[in-house]
Amino acid sequence: MLSAALLAACGSNSGSNDNEESTAWDDIQEEGVLNVATSGTLYPTSYYDEKTEELTGFEVEVVKEMAKRLDLEVDFEEIGFDGMLTAVNSGQVDIAANDIEITEDRKDKFAFSTPIKYSYGTAIVRKDDLSGIKTFEDLEGKMAAGAATSVYMDIARKYGAVEKIYDNATNEEYLRDVHVGNSDVILNDYYLQTLALEAFPELDITIHPDLKYSPSEAGMVMNKDNKELIENVNGVLDEMLEDGTIAEISAKFFAGADVTQEPDIDFEE
Repeated sequence: MLSAALLAACGSNSGSNDNEESTAWDDIQEEGVLNVATSGTLYPTSYYDEKTEELTGFEVEVVKEMAKRLDLEVDFEEIGFDGMLTAVNSGQVDIAANDIEITEDRKDKFAFSTPIKYSYGTAIVRKDDLSGIKTFEDLEGKMAAGAATSVYMDIARKYGAVEKIYDNATNEEYLRDVHVGNSDVILNDYYLQTLALEAFPELDITIHPDLKYSPSEAGMVMNKDNKELIENVNGVLDEMLEDGTIAEISAKFFAGADVTQEPDIDFEE
């Protein structure tokens, strides 16, 4: 009896370890739901359509199609950018999808999907005087608006800008603050900035003509321990890139542009 009890205990522990290795994917399949963090405030990546009042956007629609091919439903949880990676790390969500740039530092802590968007950095400034900014060195002392943990705020800090941090604010709030002088500059992604300006033509702001920097690629973020989830997500995204589905979604949200292709621009070091 003692021998049987010991064997049973050993078998129980072994089974527990096996389950731990695939718990996340097993739970997702069992529930039939993929929990995804997104902001709901970042046009055109994740926002609410004014007519339908439904959550949509480039990455939102990519996630929906990806989940469909995985036979899963999607439960979007709206979280500010600075809280998304924490939510992935803690297991609160399975994936974060919000135009998140792939960086070496983040790759040390998280798993990224296959890149689904290529772009580069630009700067929104006031149209009449470019907010007094000619080069990156002129950022010193300027008020830079953005999210605390974004790569763009890292650049602003590097050049001595003063941080103006927002908690999941809309594009309009960011842009109007530059327009009225509550902030001086927004460093961010070219495609996002271009479309944001088109949405608010009445504002006296523009994209800086000379500041083009940091070619980037963006993907979805997952916990490194969720290996089966990573494998399945990448498998479907590769399929969607190959059959042109993501390019079609890109054209819908980025005014015909295909963000799955790397931009042909000579960037200054």
